[in-house]
Amino acid sequence: MDRDQPISDVKTMDERRDAALAPERFQLILIGTFAAIAILLAAAGVYSVMSYFVVFRTREIGIRMAMGAPPAGILRMIATETAMLILLAAASGLAGAWALTRFTRSMLYGVTQLDSVTFAAAPVFLTLIVLIAAIGPARRAIRVDPMVALRAE
Repeated sequence: MDRDQPISDVKTMDERRDAALAPERFQLILIGTFAAIAILLAAAGVYSVMSYFVVFRTREIGIRMAMGAPPAGILRMIATETAMLILLAAASGLAGAWALTRFTRSMLYGVTQLDSVTFAAAPVFLTLIVLIAAIGPARRAIRVDPMVALRAE
C-alpha cells in the first residue's frame, strides 16, 4: 500500500451497512404502511357492513326484543352471522393465497411458499380485526328500543 495515497469516502462499517440496506428499509416501510392502510380499510368495511346489517334489521331486532329475546340472544344472533362471514372470508382468502403461492415464490425471503405459521396467523389476526370492528354495531343492536323499532317504517 502506498502511504501517500489520498483517502476519500471514509465511512464506518455501520454507515456503509445502513447505506446498503436503505432501499430494502424503504420498501419495508412502504409495504408496512400499505398493509396498515389495508387493515384499516378492511376494518372500516366490516364496521359499515355490520352497521348496515343492524340498521336493515332494526325492525326484526325490535320485534325479537319485544317478544322477550334477551340482549344476549340478539348478540348471539349477530355474532353467529359475523362468524359465518369470517369463516367464508377466511376460507376464500386461504384458498386464494394457496393458489397464488407459486406466483409469489420470487418475492419471499426467509419463508417457504406454504409457511404454516403465516397461513395460520393471518386468518387469526384478521378474525380479531373483524370481531373488534363488529363490536360497535352489535352493541348498538342490543340497545334498540322495541317501541321505536316497531313504529319505524
